[in-house]
Amino acid sequence: MTPLVWIRNIVVLALSLFFLIFGVSLMIGAFKMDNPIEFVMTLFSASFVILFCIVGLIFVFFRFFPQKSKDGLDHAETK
Repeated sequence: MTPLVWIRNIVVLALSLFFLIFGVSLMIGAFKMDNPIEFVMTLFSASFVILFCIVGLIFVFFRFFPQKSKDGLDHAETK
């Protein structure tokens, strides 16, 4: 991997972790609200933020630890 790819993956990892922490704190804050409409909207938005963060973490995981098939060929190669 080139250094630019490493930097991109590290930036995606850092942003995903930051917004994961932000989403969890937003979800905790949603449970302290008095208005039920605000609670529902904040809970759904926090869940959406957390969902995107998990996708970012999965992306980085598969970029840092690529899986090879058992026969040693990449999925683009043919036998």
